[in-house]
Parts: sequence; structure tokens; C-alpha cells
Amino acid sequence: MHATAEFELIIAMFLVIVGLHYVAQRLSLPPSAALIVGGGAVAFVPGLPAVAIDPELVLVLFLPPLLMDGAWFTAIAPFRRHMAGILSLAIGAVFFTTAVVAVVTKLLLPALPWAACVALGAILSPPDAVSARAVLQRVRLPRRLSTLLEGESLLNDAAGLVLFRFAVAAVLTGTFSLGAATGTFFLLVIGGVAVGAGIGAIWVLLLRRLGDDTLMIAATMLVCWSAYIAGELLHVSGVIAVVTAGLTCGWFQHVVFSASVRIRALAFWQVLVFLLEAAVFTLIGLSLRGILDRIGDPARILDTMAMPVLAIVAAVILARFLWIFAADAIVALLRRAGWVSARPLGGRAALVMSWAGMRGVVTLAVALSLPEAMPERDLMLVTAFTVILVTVLVQGTSLGWIIERARPAEDAAALPPLDLQAAEHAMFRAQLSAVEREAHDADGEVIHPQLLRRYRTRATAGEAFDGTADERNQAIARHFDVIIAAVEAGRAELVRLHRAGQIDDETLHDLEHDLDLEELGAVAAKG
Repeated sequence: MHATAEFELIIAMFLVIVGLHYVAQRLSLPPSAALIVGGGAVAFVPGLPAVAIDPELVLVLFLPPLLMDGAWFTAIAPFRRHMAGILSLAIGAVFFTTAVVAVVTKLLLPALPWAACVALGAILSPPDAVSARAVLQRVRLPRRLSTLLEGESLLNDAAGLVLFRFAVAAVLTGTFSLGAATGTFFLLVIGGVAVGAGIGAIWVLLLRRLGDDTLMIAATMLVCWSAYIAGELLHVSGVIAVVTAGLTCGWFQHVVFSASVRIRALAFWQVLVFLLEAAVFTLIGLSLRGILDRIGDPARILDTMAMPVLAIVAAVILARFLWIFAADAIVALLRRAGWVSARPLGGRAALVMSWAGMRGVVTLAVALSLPEAMPERDLMLVTAFTVILVTVLVQGTSLGWIIERARPAEDAAALPPLDLQAAEHAMFRAQLSAVEREAHDADGEVIHPQLLRRYRTRATAGEAFDGTADERNQAIARHFDVIIAAVEAGRAELVRLHRAGQIDDETLHDLEHDLDLEELGAVAAKG
């Protein structure tokens, strides 16, 4: 296909995405489900060329910015507090699901080598960050469950990808060492953390020196790909590198970004993430035609693959239930024995967590990267695509219903000491103190009475002023300087409360957004 035709096809795909999103909103359907179904339908439009997906390009193009977006807004304190639970899901559940799928596959296909069975399990085991984000944005979960699911989606791809690479190498070479694989896994993780922290530190130092808003946003956009590519080039986990860099940048953005950069960067990222997420699900649907073309006869899927594929899909879903309920029962027993202070999730929350195991682009991309020499490669491709369809279309669309019926309780220990209203009062007190310091002259006379009466408008201040144009402009500038100082004081108080663990990330972002808008208005009025 000519390059111009490929570009026209991409534009057409984004137009279809907008239409499918609109239809999903009108029908109250999850956009991810509408995009997969719509992409699958578009793939069979007569005259449309088959879409060939390069799995390596998919991973490096889509995964870093979507992981970065998730890590950027991850609450650090709850993330650390629930690290044991997150690792249990991101590593323990991935390894357990891989083992269950490998055993079930070996029982169904005895001739298939164990390493190939493990490779299939590694492909299907990690829930997808993109699919999780798409669903979690539409439901309301208790903070603890939201933190666990978001943390799992950020870290589990690393475990799945490492398992997959070792299993494929074992198939091709016929050798495998559990000790070497375990040691390599921890080296990949530690190396990814180091690379991501280094990229994040460079970003913080760089942004302190860049004075242009556009350059700062561009530098921020490139962090995710820089971290991922650097990690892969250094043979460590690029996924962990991106997550670490995103956590670092999200932590420091409150002190290195100006209000204008934060507002513009947020708008830019929202559009970028929307297009990338939508493109991911559409490409999953479009890839259906390529898989069917490879199989040749669709009847072959029903005749020879239907039973093993359905059995493996059931194993993937049940393995998550087994791991989460068993782990929660162990925590409950250890807590009764006084050995741990962690609280079990409870049956209702465990049900929701077990049902929230959607697969997506990582599963598809890794499946498509299987070497041609892999035994039963066609079966693995069909199984991967079926798992994606079932988990997104069935689990993803019904998760909201499950949450409404289960009604998992909020963990009181997960709530911050201050709620939104208390944090807002603290911010207002800090602003008032800043205004009072600047609103009096050396003799103690009030020189900015309008600020003490909830900020008079520029026009009112200008009409009330009696003097020359230059004196009037200077007075207006001083007026808005005090407003800007008040905004800075309020932001500093919010950051202090956040760093002290008194407020959560959601409260910080909400109130900081209000301050950013107030500061932009003051800067514009002053100018």
C-alpha cells in the first residue's frame, strides 16, 4: 500500500473511532467493547486491505504513553501502603495463572512441549493496563480496590513479558534454568527502576531550566518513550522503567510545572491518551481478519480449536478467582493469628477484583510476536484473541453491574485524614495569610481592600483608581501580584498537606486545578 493511502486509512480509522465513541455514549456501552466490535466489522468491509500489526511497533508505540499516563496520576502513598497486595496480583497472580494455563493446555494437548504451554500462559496471564483504565474510568470503586487494580495494571506486564521470553527461548533452544530465570527477572526489575528513576531525575532538572511552555510539554511527552527505549537498550524492563519515570514525574510536577504548563499539558495528554486507547481497541478488532486469513478455513476453528480454546479461556478466568480468594483467606488467617496487620478484602471486594481481569493489546501484541517455529502457533493466536474478546466484552461490560450488586465497602483506613472540604479550608487560610501580608503598607493602611473582599475585578479596580494611566497600570499589576502570591501560597499549602499524607492525590489535583485557573486569569489580567 502506498504511504499516502496508509495515511488516509489512519485518518479514516480515527473518524470511525469518533463515530463509535458517539454510538457507545448514546447506547451507554463501554467504548472499548464498541471499538473492538466496530473494528472487527470494519475489517471485513469489501475492498479494505488487511491490517498487518507489527507487534514490536505496537508495544513501543502504545504501551509507554499509556503506562506513563497511569503512573503519572497514581497516588504514591496508597501505592506504597498496598504494595504487598499489588505485587501479589502483578507477580503472584501472573505466575499462578501462567502455571494453571500451562497445566490445562498440556492436559488438552499432550504433544505440546511444556515450554510452549508456559509461553501461552505467559501471553494470557497479565491483565492489560489499557483495558483496566478503560473500564475503571466508568465505574466507582473503593479507594483500596482502585489502588490495587491500577498498581497491578502498571506492573504485571513486566512479569508476563519476562515469562514469555524465557518460555520462547526454552522452546527454541530446549533448555531452561529456573534459578537463572528468577535471578534475571529481579535484575530486569531493579535495572528498570534505576533507568526510570534516572530518566525522571533528568526530566526534573531539565524542566527547571526550560522557560518555554511548549518545550516543557514536548519534553514531558518524550519521557515515556525515552524511558522505555533506554530500558530495552540496556536489557532491563522497559515497562518498569516507564512506570518509575511516570511516578517520579507525577510526584514532582506540582513544583516544576507552572499553572499554564499544567493546564495545557493535561489537555494535550487527554486527547493523546483518548486517541491511543481508542486506536488500540480498534486495532484489536481489525486484527481479526488477519488471524482468520492465517487460519484459512474458519470451520477449522470450530472443528479442532473450539473446545481447547474455551477450556483455556475458562482456566484464565478461574485462575484469577482462585488466586485472589485464596490469598485473601490466607491474609484473614494470618491476621487472626496476629502475624500481619493487613486487612483482608472480604468476599464482596474479592469478587469485584476477580472479575476485573480484562486482557488487551499486550496479550495480542505478544501473541503476534510468536516465532513461526512455535508449535500450535495458530491455536495460540486464536486463544489470545478469544480471551481478549471474552474479558473485554463480557467482564468489561458487566463489571459495573457486578460492583452495583456486590457493593464492596470502603476501607476507612484507606481514607486520608482530611477530606476535600477540610483541605479547601486549609488552602483558603494559606491564601488569606498571603493576601494579608501584602495588602497593607508600611503604616498599616489597607492598600488592597478589594482583595480582602474576595478580589474585585480589574474593571472595578480600574474605575475606582484616580491617577495617570501608568500609575493605574502599576496599581493593577500590584493588585494581581497579590492574587498570584495568594495562589502560590495556596498551592504550597496543598503540596505540604499532600507530602505529609494529610490529603490524597485526587484532592490535590482537584484543588490545584482550581488554583491554576485562578492564576492564569490573574496573569492574563495583569498583562
